[in-house]
Amino acid sequence: MKKWLLAVALALLLCPVARADDADAPAQACGIPADLVQSLQNKLRLVVQLNNGGIFSPNRMWSAVVDRNGTLCSVTKVGDAWPGSRAIAIAKAETGNDFSNSALSLSTAMLYAATQPGGSLWGLNESNPFNPKYLTETTQGGPGTGVGHTPGGIITFGGGLALYSGGEVIGGLGVSGDSSCADHVIAYRMRRAAHLDDIPTGIMSSDNIQYPPAGQQPTGFEQPHCFPQDLPPGQI
Repeated sequence: MKKWLLAVALALLLCPVARADDADAPAQACGIPADLVQSLQNKLRLVVQLNNGGIFSPNRMWSAVVDRNGTLCSVTKVGDAWPGSRAIAIAKAETGNDFSNSALSLSTAMLYAATQPGGSLWGLNESNPFNPKYLTETTQGGPGTGVGHTPGGIITFGGGLALYSGGEVIGGLGVSGDSSCADHVIAYRMRRAAHLDDIPTGIMSSDNIQYPPAGQQPTGFEQPHCFPQDLPPGQI
């Protein structure tokens, strides 16, 4: 596991990361077909009705999709989701896209342990700050600030995943509005339902959430449990 962490650390340091752009810059077209983005986002309303663990039932969630360039394609929500979770969902989508490729898929949950103080990726969270100009939920009835731009942001707990088609990353999905453990479950189920989970298996067999044994601190690619009702990875 230590060898894999070293390899991941080197890959992350060398990986070009999209930068948060100027909110006044012209909007860019999303690099993912609109019907595919909408199909993915439509899964949110269905998935939150399932038992996903967490605090709320049904879950109250924000969901964001970015393309491979980090351009924000869509932001939506279900229920009275926390306003602060909008930016978190976007940053999770950015992170899932930023640090995955055709050889390795890293969910945001998998980055938790290495980004804690003393970890090999400590400081990663400061590498690509979220642009605060994109915090506003709506603009004159439109889809919300940030769509068509690159908001940036790094989140290193559960809820962000890369989107794969044909073994290649096409973007990222981020959800937020509950515990980070439940957020991961919802994102994972949405991606699978949309058939955008063709992840590589050459280095890691899965980008699913991993929990440490009871009484132990997270190491490797693990993150801590949130609540007793967290779903085991095999039940997601």
